[in-house]
Parts: sequence; C-alpha cells; structure tokens
Amino acid sequence: MRTPEPAIVRLLEAMPKAELHLHLDGSVRIGTALELARTRGVDAPTTWRGMFDALVAPERCRDQAELLRAFDLPIALMQDAEALERITTELVESKAAENVRYVEIRWGPLLHVARGLSLEDGIDAVVRSARDAAARTGTVVRLIATALRSHDPVDNVRLAETASRFRDRGLTGWDLAGPEAAYPDPLLHLQAFEAARAEGLRITVHAGEWNGATQVRRALEVEPERIAHGEAAADDPALVAELMARGVCLDLCPTSNVQAGDVPSLATHRIAHLHRAGAPVTLSTDDTTVSDISLTEEYGRAVAEIGLTLPELWAIDRFALDVAFADEATLAPLRQAFDAWSSAVPEFATLRA
Repeated sequence: MRTPEPAIVRLLEAMPKAELHLHLDGSVRIGTALELARTRGVDAPTTWRGMFDALVAPERCRDQAELLRAFDLPIALMQDAEALERITTELVESKAAENVRYVEIRWGPLLHVARGLSLEDGIDAVVRSARDAAARTGTVVRLIATALRSHDPVDNVRLAETASRFRDRGLTGWDLAGPEAAYPDPLLHLQAFEAARAEGLRITVHAGEWNGATQVRRALEVEPERIAHGEAAADDPALVAELMARGVCLDLCPTSNVQAGDVPSLATHRIAHLHRAGAPVTLSTDDTTVSDISLTEEYGRAVAEIGLTLPELWAIDRFALDVAFADEATLAPLRQAFDAWSSAVPEFATLRA
C-alpha cells in the first residue's frame, strides 16, 4: 500500500477535519475492550493481540455480512451506561487528538438493552458523555440514532420517538443500517423515518453495500439528505445526476468499502470520480477499530492510493460542514476557522477567491 510523503502526512495531521460517518460500536479501544470483558464477565480474548484480532475485521471480507460480525463482541461489551459513557468519551478524545473539529457519531441504541438498560438511559449515557467530552476537547459532536434493518419496524418507531426527545442535547440525526442483503427494503421502516423527520431529526440511510446502485436508488425512496456509503452510484450516471439534482450527499468510507467487498481495492474506489463529476461526497472512516484506521490515515490513503489532489481533499473536507446535521449557529464559526486555516496553506490556493 502506498503512503503519502512525510510532508503531506504532517499537513494532513494539521488539517482541521470533519467526519460525518462514524460508528460508536466499531470504534472501541482495544485496551478498553479487554477491561470491559474482564469486568463484565463477557467471553472474549484476554490478550491484546487476541482482542485486536477479534475487533479488527479482515482487510477483505467476503461481503457485508461477514464484516458486520466484527460488531458482535463490541455490542456485547456495551450493555450498561458506564461502558457506553467510557467508549463515547474515548472516541471523542481520540478524534480531537487528530484535529477532527466536528464529528457525527452514530450508534444503534436498541442494540444496548439486552441486559436490562432502558432505551432512554442508554441514549442519555451517550448524549451526556458526548457533550461532556465535547466541552473538554473543543471538538463539536453531534449524534445520529441508528435503527437496524433487522429490527421490528414497531421497535424502530419507538426508537425514533425516544431519540427525538434528545434533539436539543445534540442528537440530531436518524439512520437505518444493518444487513442489507437480508433486509433490502428501507420502506419497511418508513413509519420510523416519518416519525423521526416529524420530530426534526435529519435523515440519512445506509445503502449500496449490497446490490450496488440499485440499492442506492432504492434508498432515495425515504428522502434522505445523505446516504451512508453508496459508492456504487458511480455505476449509474443517471443516478449520479439525480443525487446531484436532489443534493443528496454520499458519506464515503473507502477503507471500509474495500473491507466489505464493495470495491476490489482502494485504487478503484470512485470517490475521486464522483467528486470530479460534481456529486456531493464526504470522506470518513466508518469505524476506527473495525477498520483499524484514523481519519488522518484515511485522508492519506485517499491521496496516495485513490489519487485525490490536496485541493480536492480539502474541498471534500470543507464541504462536510455544509451538509452536517448541525444548525447554522454551530457550523458558521467552524467554517470560518477552517477557512482561516486554509488561507495560510499554498497547496489550497486554487480554492481561495
């Protein structure tokens, strides 16, 4: 795998970054997982290497279903408020340490009630710890409640209604994820989408990790603002044109897309093609642990492997603040700070007036 030259690495480290597609349960620190497994009595590896192998998915899985199995152990460890608080706090701290100034963290609250934690208390644990960590680090955090395709549609309606009560505390988005091949139709959960939208939650949906562009087009039926993944839209020029016309953004995660078997290699990922065609795209990790990658490293791969130029990468990074699930009062100073930083970087001169 090619890596960017040291000077570019340092530039990417210094770059203020925004990340919109990041899963909490896919981003548990190895050391934290070891401690939680020991103190919660969860059957899990007891060595660092063993836990690493359990939490980090193969570089290339057969399909999305195999990749999703990497989430089984983290979810088993995240069944009480204290565990959720710790993992949320540590993720915000990790993102702040690599200069991620704005981050949206998504998680499936219904996955964390198996041992008696109430839905409300589980959501509160994540919301409260995210706000506290944001205040300490200065990184702005917004949260996205994720429903699962495999869950009962009635339960997802209840989740939408419960999650919406936390909207004034930083929970601003609604998502649908999970095994796409087994549950391909997002309209099964239309009532949950409608409930979330009615209460002011912003809508995104996972699509295209199975059956390509057909599933991305299908996702448009729930009228999302953004689609998580969806790289396969590049196979259908008419679909790309429709995404552009509707202003629907694709939140792309190249390393994770290779892991899931969506694309054969980073070099063949179409984020550069989509961006150059004018399609709205952002760049994220998906999962820092499952994919074993930081956002800075993902940016480096986008330059060295995919072929994005530095001005293109900056444009994608900066654009995330235009489609983020936060209000204008929050985003305006972030945009100003990002622009002030880039004004001192000659590599981005082509983007300045």
